[in-house]
Amino acid sequence: MNITSPEIVSQILKVGLLSAGSFLLTMILTPVYTYFAYRYKWWKKMKTEAVDGKSTTVFNKLHKEKHKRNIPTMAGILIWGAVLIMTLFFNLNRSQTWLPLFTLVSIGILGIVDDIVNVKSSNGHAGLKAKIKMIWLILIALSGALWFYFKLDYNMISVPFIGNFNIGWLYILLFILVIISSANAVNITDGLDGLSGGLLATSFFAFLIIAFFQGNYGIAAFCGTLVGAILAYTWFNIFPARFFMGDTGAVSLGATLGVVAMLTNSVLVLPIIGLVFVMETLSVILQLSSKKIRGKKIFLSAPIHHHFEAIGWPETKVTMRFWVIGAMVAVIGVILRFVYG
Repeated sequence: MNITSPEIVSQILKVGLLSAGSFLLTMILTPVYTYFAYRYKWWKKMKTEAVDGKSTTVFNKLHKEKHKRNIPTMAGILIWGAVLIMTLFFNLNRSQTWLPLFTLVSIGILGIVDDIVNVKSSNGHAGLKAKIKMIWLILIALSGALWFYFKLDYNMISVPFIGNFNIGWLYILLFILVIISSANAVNITDGLDGLSGGLLATSFFAFLIIAFFQGNYGIAAFCGTLVGAILAYTWFNIFPARFFMGDTGAVSLGATLGVVAMLTNSVLVLPIIGLVFVMETLSVILQLSSKKIRGKKIFLSAPIHHHFEAIGWPETKVTMRFWVIGAMVAVIGVILRFVYG
């Protein structure tokens, strides 16, 4: 790739301008969101029950002061709203940006419903029932999988150190698994001020690099647009957070990360680039399994970021150290994709 060629220079400018434009647009929209969020009291409700139905004693002790401040949720609409506007006007492409944009917005709308239920609740429930959310996620993921397989003719996966393999109709099942897993992993991670924002920005930037050097400039520009919007959100979400992204941000961005990984044929390096998300999810699975089988907890609190808080790490230290891990594994993932993919 000749980075001084006019085409490459123009594509670099496009990615940069869309990233900067998305950042500025999100910044401009933030006061509008903040006005409505505080006027109509879109306060994030504190959990009182864990997934297994038991009291979240450790979590409540760690975060009771934060939730006394009445912090609004649903700020994820700022991210996908800005990305929607920028993509519709400057980067709409049938083969490269239609599906990730559809995923971002459709699951974002599902997340809004979930967040509204949370805002209006008074019993400590997180939002919609897990079964309802899962059904909708599966339906959206299935529609995306069918589009990939039948319309875009995707059926290959790249295996590091080995090469490309045609997996046929199994691609549909893989697609659904990846989207649901990544959506839930990011949602689980979104538990500390600034944590998910910083990790998502790093992950999407890694896929920006992968897509750009593949020549998938539309995907690269889309990732850049997401990075800009996420960084603007994170500006206000860094400790002490002014607002939270809620499910409308976490679930939709997680699912979109999975779609981008599939579009760039990089699904097997996604767990590396998103290692912190994987770590957080595994900590919850291990915790629930241990409590069910052994009747004992492995961690003081799960996901694992709460465990580190419980042993005495300040929230900011946990966040920044997880950011460092996220940055390093993103670099490793990009290298693996190109050197051994």
